[in-house]
Parts: sequence; structure tokens; C-alpha cells
Amino acid sequence: MSAWIERVVQEFPVDLSHFWIACDPDDLLLDERILLSLRERGFEVLPFEDSIAFRTEYEERYRAAWDRGADGSAKALILQLHGSDVNVLPWDYIRDGRQVRLGLADLFPKLSYSVIRRIGSEYHEALFAAHNRHGTHPLGESATKDFILTHIFRISPYLLNRPEDFWREVLRLHYRGSGLPDLLADHVSAILSETTLVDLPVAELLSSKSYMVRVVQDAWERFLGQYGVHSSRSSDAEPTEAFRAIAIPFEHPDVRMIVDTMFLEGTLQPVTIKGSPIGIPDWAKVGLISDPNALADLVRDGVTRISGELPGIDSSHRDWGDLARRLGEVIFRFHSLNASLADTVLKQVRQLQHEADERLKAWILKHFADLPSLPAAKAPVMVHHVPRFLALRRNAGEERIALLVFDGLAMDQWIQIREYLMERVPGLAVEDGACFAWLPTLTSVSRQALFSGLKPREFAGSISTTSQEPLLWERFWQENGLRKPEIYYQKSLKRNAQLTELEDAISHPATKVAGIVVDMVDEIVHGAMLGKRGIAGQISAWCDTGFVEELFLMLARHGYQIYLTADHGNVEAEGIGRLNQGVVSEVRGERVRTYRSDALAESVPEGIDGFRFDIAGLPSDFLPLYAGTRGAFVPKGDQIVAHGGISVEEVIVPFVKITIKRST
Repeated sequence: MSAWIERVVQEFPVDLSHFWIACDPDDLLLDERILLSLRERGFEVLPFEDSIAFRTEYEERYRAAWDRGADGSAKALILQLHGSDVNVLPWDYIRDGRQVRLGLADLFPKLSYSVIRRIGSEYHEALFAAHNRHGTHPLGESATKDFILTHIFRISPYLLNRPEDFWREVLRLHYRGSGLPDLLADHVSAILSETTLVDLPVAELLSSKSYMVRVVQDAWERFLGQYGVHSSRSSDAEPTEAFRAIAIPFEHPDVRMIVDTMFLEGTLQPVTIKGSPIGIPDWAKVGLISDPNALADLVRDGVTRISGELPGIDSSHRDWGDLARRLGEVIFRFHSLNASLADTVLKQVRQLQHEADERLKAWILKHFADLPSLPAAKAPVMVHHVPRFLALRRNAGEERIALLVFDGLAMDQWIQIREYLMERVPGLAVEDGACFAWLPTLTSVSRQALFSGLKPREFAGSISTTSQEPLLWERFWQENGLRKPEIYYQKSLKRNAQLTELEDAISHPATKVAGIVVDMVDEIVHGAMLGKRGIAGQISAWCDTGFVEELFLMLARHGYQIYLTADHGNVEAEGIGRLNQGVVSEVRGERVRTYRSDALAESVPEGIDGFRFDIAGLPSDFLPLYAGTRGAFVPKGDQIVAHGGISVEEVIVPFVKITIKRST
């Protein structure tokens, strides 16, 4: 256990109390490593967000058992209060609970609190070690920023005087998955404003990976233009307000080494050409596809690189989100190959998918219980965090928000749609992220959680249907200050003919939030006959109708901030045998079955490869049985595309912010 985690958990001695109240204005306890450490010591942390919901869970899962002398769901419960005033709590909690106060100001006394409270919790552990080792005297705001840049991010902005130095550090930061927090990016930008780099959008490049990637992609295509190579993606488009022409020193060894890796992993998309351009340097050919074999080589190299860097049992949820995006890039490229070339790399791709799924399953069994409690201020960790995150964005000034839920959209399918849009919508900016679906990965479970902001046990009465979804969406926003006419919901959107009616609704001045279900991908999946490769072809044909492009442009035209996500993904699976149990199973999915009692759940016939994984966020009488590995409860050997289970492609879904700065 690190010194940082030990410092926090030592505030909670084992066996001292059943019930704790933690005044935690900086959400220190809502760090997944600290949550895990506390849970391993017999504590469970429950954020106090809604008094009624908290009391229900407290009384049912903890207090009743303690009164009987049993442990209940945990030996001890910590009520995590986002604030310092315990008087907002019911009097009996204050009477019964042992109180603890935690705060960044006390744990980092030599650093500026106004700075450290605005960097992510993922940096606290390293910062605590640096503070104890190098903190010699109290620092002000500017000095604290320099301290963090030096000791955590290994950057000295005062040394970034040349373009090659700046771009080396920008690429290095994002390659490691650690773009700078906005506060620090602005600090570096202010320092570099007095150098030759003054004309660069420094803060955006340092803080936003998606912005950086788009700038590098466009610069790469202009660089190749020197050798007569042109791309359909941007060669005919003028620079936009969002992405003006920026020169990057690709020839510098430090720069091109990282750019090379970005092409191999799929972060950058190579340019397809015919023939071999004269004079182009050998090192630049990784960013070119001159024949189909070159794309197959990229898939092969991407698989090899990812296989050696898979997250492990102690990795963070951020590591798994990054893995899902990288794997999605490889699968997207794999489905772009012709059938004969795809066969040459099929075994490697399948092996990678299998290993990733097995590692994720082990990680979920250990960590999933902590995910619902993680904070959503920076980005949602799970789909039920999405409404709360959007409410925070409205409070931050995003007056009109559209949430697009592409039902059943896997990460590789989002990347396919994203690349289509990149080619056709100048000024399109995409902030790529990921979040976790609820388990089981069924529409009635995960999509309802997504629109309601609730855990499934809080909508137990409708867990087998989506009929209450519009009311749940409306209820959430009314509780967050909106009136009914300001809230819009529409499902089953998929075709161009429906866009006129949609525009009539979203263009109304009263409309502030729009929840829209786009279900074409789910419809394609459930009718799939040729696997995910066939699905990719159908998605391409759907995109060619112009529906997705027009939907995004329409929302941007009417002033909406656009967020896209999915309730779950989908995966290729093989039949392991039907479960012939009549009506015993409540939900009879292809990758999961659910039961209303332990006795019914244990009635599964011998020889069926399935496993149980019960989690607190589900109703107590909603018990899933998951098909093992990539199995499905269909006749043995049948090949299908399905969802409901636990795999990278089902569980980790895109969460994306889309901005269009210039309409076409």
C-alpha cells in the first residue's frame, strides 16, 4: 500500500465503529484505489447524494443486519459527505456516526490548495510522494503549478523555446495518456506567450488529446502534400477556425518516433495512396497505405503492441477505457481489410480479444463494486453518471445539451462513424472518452440507468422494460431545475425522414435538453448474419445516407452541445447450448439470463459454461447468469453478434463530446 493510500485509510481504524461520517469536500474517498483498500478492510463507502435513496440502502443492506449482530453487506459503512457541514444530515446519522474530516489542504500543507483541488485525483498519490520528498517551504499558486509540472509531468515550460521541444513534450504527454489539466495548460500557455511559440494554441494542444490528434492529422496530410500526396480527408478543405494550418517538425527524430507509434496504434490514420511517391522519406511510409498489405501490417503491429500493454488486475478504470479505445481502433482497421487479408490476421486479433476479455472479467470481479461511487465531475465513469455530468455542464454554462444514445454501439463502430464524419465535416472536433455500461449489458438495465441517473436497484419496478425511460429522463431534469417544456426525449431515431420532426422539436426556444435514442446499430446487430464485418458494411451504407452527418449538423446549428454515448456494445459469440428452462428465467438474453431467486439461478443444467456475478447496484431479486468467455445461450456452434455479457466490446462504451465550429 502506498504512503498516500495508507495516510487516508488510517483515519478509519478497523472495528472502532459500524457507521462513519466522512466530511470529504475534496472527494478523497472517491478514488478507486482508496475505495478498494477500504473495501478490503471491511468498509464500504456510500456517497450521500439523496437522503431517501441513502436511507433505503442504509436500512436494508446495513443497519438491519447490524441490529441482528450480523455484518450485513459490509462490517462498516462510511457515509461520504461532499462538504464540511454535518448538519445537512438527518439527526440520527449524526448521533450514531463516528465523524472524520478529510481535506487536501491538510494533506498538502506546503502547496496551494486553490491549485491542487483543480487537478485530478489520479495525480494525488504521486503528488503526495513529491510533496513529502521535495516540499521544503510553502508555495504560492504559480510556484505550486511549476512544482506539479516538474515533479508529476516532467515538464519545464521555461525550456520549451523551440517548436521541436514543444511538440516533443505535447506528443509525449498524450502518448502516456496524461494531457495537462486545464489549469496547468493555461499556465504553460502564459509562459510561452513570450516566446516564438506565441501563435500556437498551446493550452488546447496540451490539455485535449482529440484536438492534438486532429491538428497532427491535418498537419501530416499537408506535410505529405509536399511530395504530391493528397488525402480525401482534408486536402480539399480550407483550414477552419477550429483547425488552422499548423506546421509540425515531423523530421525531428524525437517527434517522428512518437508519431510513428501513433500510426501503429491507430491514433493517427494513414493516408491511402496509389503507387509510390518519389522522394518521400522511408520513415514517413508508416503514415501511408500504398497497398492493402500495408493496412494488414498496421493491424498486425497494433495487435502486437496492445498485447504487450494490456491492463492488469490493479489497473485503473482509466487504463481500461484507454485499452477499449485502442482495441476499437485495431478492430475498425481489421474490418476494413478485404476478406482474404483479414484471414491472415484473424487468429492474432481473436487471441488479443480473448486475453483482453479474460483480464477485464478478473478486473471487474474485483473492482466493479467501486465504480458506481466514483465522482462524475470531470467525466462519467459509468453510464448512470451521464445525466449528473450533463447537469454540471449546464451549470458551467452549456445552456442547450443534446445526449445522443446510439443503442448497442461498440467502440469500433463509433470509430468507424467518427472517421466517416472527419472526412465530411470540416471543423468537427471530437473529445473521445469511454465509460462503463451497467451489468448485465442489457438495454432495459443499462439504458434506463443512463437516462435516469439511477442505479438499477432504484428502478427495480421497470428493470425488464424501457417503457418508463421518458419519465425517468424527465424526472431527473425536473429535479435539477428544468420545467417539463424544456425537456425533450425521442427514441427509435434512425432515418432521414425523421429529422424534420426532430428539428421542429429541438429548434423550439424552450427546449434546453434533448435525450435522443438512435437505434439503427442495435437493429443491424440483431439482424446480423455475417458477423461484425457485415455490420461494419451496413453501418457504412447507413452513414452514406447522410443521416448521421445531418443529425450532428442540425444539433450544432441550433446551438446544442452534443454528447454521444451508448448503453452497451456488442460482441461476436458462439453458441454453448440453449437453456431449456421454460419460463424460469426472467430475461432470456443470448449472453445472459436473469432469475428472481437463488434456487432458480442454480437450476441451470450441468455442462453449461456460465458464471454468477451479483452486484449491489442491482435489485436483490435480479440475479444474472452470464455465458462464459464469448459464449451465447444458443445452439452449440451457432455464430451470432450479441450483448448482455462481460467483454471489452460490450462493457466499455464511448462517451464523446462533439463540437462543430463551422457548419457546411
